[in-house]
Amino acid sequence: MSQGKFITLEGGEGAGKSTQAALLRDRLQAAKLRVVMTREPGGSPRAETIRGILLSGQAKRFGPLAETVLFYVARDSHLELTVRPALARGAWVVCDRFFDSTRAYQGAAGGVSLAALDAFERAKARAEMAKDGAPDRFESMEIAFHNNLRQEFLDIAAVEPKRCALVDAARSIDAISADIWAVVKQRLNAV
Repeated sequence: MSQGKFITLEGGEGAGKSTQAALLRDRLQAAKLRVVMTREPGGSPRAETIRGILLSGQAKRFGPLAETVLFYVARDSHLELTVRPALARGAWVVCDRFFDSTRAYQGAAGGVSLAALDAFERAKARAEMAKDGAPDRFESMEIAFHNNLRQEFLDIAAVEPKRCALVDAARSIDAISADIWAVVKQRLNAV
């Protein structure tokens, strides 16, 4: 059995990540691949509980560092219970947000230093060797927050072009989907 692939869709609020994740899942399934679609924060029972706390703004009062810890606690559960088992079964995992969103939201836009985020990642790596229609807390942030967020995603992609592919989300759903599919086919040999 072949090892699965892990694909994340990253970007700011309203960029269409969830829509595109579902379309990509459908294309991969049509190519006869096993697919698990998931999201962050969330993706496992414990992580979904933490998602509710984070998106409601309940964790904000504890400060950005504590909020970041909650994202990592959720990610740990998500990886353990959903992502790694799916990859081990040979499934392709399509995830709506992952680490780049943590860097952008909690890092550049939220004020947590990249050194602190890197420390969280190193600690996690060592430990592993492991809508009801209302806008959530992040959707409600000021435009300056979203501009900082966008720039951080662009910076991440510029630093890691082999890992990240930029897709212009200011077009039709079909055009965006076609570009994502082209990247997946080229980089991951989906078909």
